[in-house]
Amino acid sequence: MSDTLVEFVIAADPPPRLDKALARDVPESASLSRSRLVRLLADGAVAVNGAVVRAPKARVAEGDAVAITVPVAEDSHILPEAIALDVVFEDADLIVINKPAGMVVHPAPGSPSGTLVNALLHHCGDALSGVGGKKRPGIVHRIDKETSGLLVVAKSDRAHHGLAAQFEKHHVERLYRALCYGVPDAGDPRLRGMRGVSFESGGIMKITANLARHPADRQRQAVVQSGGRHAVTRAKVRRAFGGGALAELDCWLETGRTHQIRVHMAYAGHSLLGDPVYGGRRVLAKTALTPEAAETLRAFPRQALHAATLGFAHPVSGEMLRFEAPLPADMAGLIAALEAGAG
Repeated sequence: MSDTLVEFVIAADPPPRLDKALARDVPESASLSRSRLVRLLADGAVAVNGAVVRAPKARVAEGDAVAITVPVAEDSHILPEAIALDVVFEDADLIVINKPAGMVVHPAPGSPSGTLVNALLHHCGDALSGVGGKKRPGIVHRIDKETSGLLVVAKSDRAHHGLAAQFEKHHVERLYRALCYGVPDAGDPRLRGMRGVSFESGGIMKITANLARHPADRQRQAVVQSGGRHAVTRAKVRRAFGGGALAELDCWLETGRTHQIRVHMAYAGHSLLGDPVYGGRRVLAKTALTPEAAETLRAFPRQALHAATLGFAHPVSGEMLRFEAPLPADMAGLIAALEAGAG
């Protein structure tokens, strides 16, 4: 394969800066994001009227001829691995995966292999047209290692740019299924008095509380009263178990911060079942569950959280897409045990 030459002419009333003019006028078929164009400028791959231009702030005029030499996408340093994937949807630009609990999304020092990215590199192969100049999947959002469910990954630069914009503007529908301790109730005076907690019609609890890294443990997030990143979670009770000892929830993300649902629910006093970081094990009344149900709960190995619904506009075609993933066997089994064993 050889480099690709993208040629076009600057249209009328161009922005004052070259980088912004390129982002406006580059053909969509070139699949070049704004950040990719900036890197190509820095690499000397952009010529205006035959002369190489590297300065993003350079002036351009209507009718200027632009030629961009796009090099062949480089292979990623991450190795492909033949790991089975539950593919919900796939086309030339993106892929939607139902991730199992226990799988890390992206390689990190503690998880250098066996990740979703390793699996996608093997699954997609040459179908990856290149994100940021490398043959790699474009990760636009993540779910925790021990959280199961849906996530979308870009296979092309244009899809990566379009999806990232939707997530940044909070235009993506994300609904999670969860199990928590206690039952969030609009009539609870404790919740009514908590800063950042309110209730909307239909009994929906809204938590608006900024998140930042925990001051004593950099692997955790914490609610902060000043600074941090804006975060909003909504939760509605689907049903209660054990006389109000436990509840099944629907949770909606308005924003998508690290560990957001887990931290917000713990802040509200309703931490998720099985969450080893923010929840811990609570002592339930002996009459709440049968011994069998209580043992199933004790043995549940992870936070009870599943990304069940994902909806967004296709970043290339504009078609509205919406996907649903059923509860995984471990969560479905836990709910069945709680239903059968409620005291």
